[in-house]
Amino acid sequence: MKFLHTSDWHLGAKLGDYSRLPEQRLVLEEIRGIAEREDVDFILLAGDIFDNFNPSNEAVELLYQELKKMTAGGSRPVIAIAGNHDSPDRIEAPDPLAAECGIFFAGYPDFTRSRKLFVSGTAVDFPAKGIITVDFPEKPQVRILITPYANENRLRKFLAADKKEELLSALLAQRWSELAEKYCDDGGVNILAAHLFMTAGEKAPAEPDEERSILHPGGLELIDARLLPMQVQYTALGHLHRPSEVRSSPSMVVYSGSPLAFGLSEEDQQKSVSIVELEPGGKAAVRTAEVSSGRRIYRRIFGDVDSAVEWLGKNQECYIELIIECDNYISAEDRRRLHGCHDGITAVIPKSREEDSREDGGFEDRHAPDLSESLEGLFRSYFSYCKGVEPDDDLMEIFREIAAQPGGDE
Repeated sequence: MKFLHTSDWHLGAKLGDYSRLPEQRLVLEEIRGIAEREDVDFILLAGDIFDNFNPSNEAVELLYQELKKMTAGGSRPVIAIAGNHDSPDRIEAPDPLAAECGIFFAGYPDFTRSRKLFVSGTAVDFPAKGIITVDFPEKPQVRILITPYANENRLRKFLAADKKEELLSALLAQRWSELAEKYCDDGGVNILAAHLFMTAGEKAPAEPDEERSILHPGGLELIDARLLPMQVQYTALGHLHRPSEVRSSPSMVVYSGSPLAFGLSEEDQQKSVSIVELEPGGKAAVRTAEVSSGRRIYRRIFGDVDSAVEWLGKNQECYIELIIECDNYISAEDRRRLHGCHDGITAVIPKSREEDSREDGGFEDRHAPDLSESLEGLFRSYFSYCKGVEPDDDLMEIFREIAAQPGGDE
């Protein structure tokens, strides 16, 4: 049995003013190509399908188009769960039609539907809330425990409305154990798919700056992987964007990571999806399949504009935050030069060459203004303090125009 585990597509995401949809289309096409090349039996999408609760029509259309192609006419089921960026209602809305194509969207933890049989002989069933089974012709049955992201109130209502005092992690563990005891044995393949923050008991990795936290307050607890039922052979996680193995024994617990970089914290990451091979009663064999279609995101420091322009000319297929060391504020002409030679600049930030030796505290605490100085002089002094560089002539000219307006010196 072989399947593809992916997550955190964040369809519709932007980087500043840049839409990522053109890249995301290429990424999904590449994932489809991997699924076909590897001849996987099914695909698990572990949440954060969209980037927000109200994705654009273009993002929704892209998802449905590509997932339909990935199912290969229903012979390769796609099982997708909601993440913390997704609206569970929106995720489940197309289910009646999507199921006809072999796509199953679970927005809520208690998602269920009737059995679906495809002409290929594959059957997808929902024997209880929180579990999906897939029967392939002449292959072991697949059992997938599903835990889409839900806020604490929704999860508690689903798990045990009358046990408000118990830790959510304990209630989850109890529910997983009940399902595993009843439906999971060595006669089939047993998987858990969840959008949670999980650790193997040691210090947890930090949530990326670009990711909306799902931990308390207002979110969920950190879940210990030791709470997973022993019958589960592989846990497919979504939420963290860095591909990572939470643990390898006694069973595999894996974040596939996002297939596209969304922020500077992902600068050094090779994006990928996970290919998992699994047999009844056996240990999962996991390897990564690299995804290379999307642009990388970089931050680079340059000693002058000329060296930045040279680097930009050689590195076109990326997004870049530029930090330019300078003595004066970067002129409008230099900014035009930079943006004219590259279409992916997210910011141009001037940085003083001098070490910042200023102590903490406000401007007034360390540099009392000379009120006898002209308005222009006060502005120049304050700008130099805030930015660490002198304002250039273009900026001063703009300031003079503003100051010359009626009320501009008030």
